Amino acid sequence: MQENKNRKYKKTGAVKPENKKKTGAVKPANKKPANNKSTTKSVDKKPTNRSPRNNACPYQKKCGGCDYIGIPYGKQLQMKQERIEKLLLPITRQSRVKVQPIVGADHPEYYRNKVHSVFAGAKGNRILRGIYEKNSHRVVDIKGCKLEDRTADAIIEEIRNLMPSFRMKPYDEDHGVGFLRHVLVRVASSGIMVVLVTGELTFPGKNNFVKALRKKFPEIETIIQNINNKQTSMVLGERNIILYGKGFVVDDRLGLSFRISPSAFFQINTEQTVKLYDLALQEAGLTGKETVLDAYCGTGTIGMFMASHAKQVVGVELNREATRDAYNNAKANRVKNIRFVNQDATEYLEYLASLRRESRRNVNRHEASGEKDVITSFDVLCMDPPRTGSTPRFIKAVATLQIPKVVYISCGPDTLARDLMVFTKLGYKVDRITPVDMFPQTEHVETVVLLSRKAD
Repeated sequence: MQENKNRKYKKTGAVKPENKKKTGAVKPANKKPANNKSTTKSVDKKPTNRSPRNNACPYQKKCGGCDYIGIPYGKQLQMKQERIEKLLLPITRQSRVKVQPIVGADHPEYYRNKVHSVFAGAKGNRILRGIYEKNSHRVVDIKGCKLEDRTADAIIEEIRNLMPSFRMKPYDEDHGVGFLRHVLVRVASSGIMVVLVTGELTFPGKNNFVKALRKKFPEIETIIQNINNKQTSMVLGERNIILYGKGFVVDDRLGLSFRISPSAFFQINTEQTVKLYDLALQEAGLTGKETVLDAYCGTGTIGMFMASHAKQVVGVELNREATRDAYNNAKANRVKNIRFVNQDATEYLEYLASLRRESRRNVNRHEASGEKDVITSFDVLCMDPPRTGSTPRFIKAVATLQIPKVVYISCGPDTLARDLMVFTKLGYKVDRITPVDMFPQTEHVETVVLLSRKAD
């Protein structure tokens, strides 16, 4: 998923704190208030040593983040395969194709290179750090998640340990007071980025805090304070203050180097990302002569990977910071046959479609503005929308542009099924469907679909 492509970490219903929807004030994870409303500050229940599945995870019942943990990995893959086959059955029947075998992971644990923890207070001046309980806004105190990079987890634990000595209070969402709200850690090739999301601008003792944290973890390359003092479900605020380093990290993948800033989306499973993008490139079938449109492009990873196999690539991304990173990534990698458009993908595709429909009149108007090199003809569309999928307007614009080949990378099977139905109604056929397990131990699965335009 390259993401929602506004790529701010929003609490919208998944189980990680960056994707969890706020449903009220934080309340204890171990008991419900009498009126069944979220009215009290977060507290937690100590995890038991027993797990419903082979002692797989002591937090499983409360957390809900690892739907499949404790299930043998081969069985997990089978379950995901069957889920995709069932969801896409109307499509596969119509197109007369079979779902290809799922691409599994070599290392199905501790794979998340981005670790995100919410902080809250509890009775006895305890500090909780973890994620939200499934279908709630209660904080589950977690240490040692089986999905998350071990070093990143240890850094967050050390931050919790340092807080009392620096008089740092966890944020109280009920009253809008306190300091530390969230911590985001990204592990990249160049080093580690730590983002401290605070409810206040003032950070007493910040230099000593940075020194203490880096003394224990010298691999930390940059530390950033992100200010979020609003009553909002968005985790990251709009202002970043660099406390140490350059404010970004660099990750080497696929023979390229990618600059990653705090809010920019980047795939969280490094090993599986290589498999995913290799598959997407294979489905695109590039020969070096094609013009590729990379929609919902994020920091430009897929587009730059394809650029060396294509004539030119145009990437479209709504998030301004991600677009800036994409430009910097292209420059750093000396990729000269790619450009980026900072705009909503649907709006941009509709604009190109209008140029195609109205032809000369719109071209003249466009040239009058000084932009003479707009591209309206594409050989391949690579699209990687958020979990919410694409839009009917976007797909209709694709059909208007008559793009002959589409590579759809989906992280939401339900919305994929919906979007594929729209594509087929507008003159496209599904040629191949391949699931990829980007998120082992969870129910989530990515899917790469190749579509082609039917002959008129």
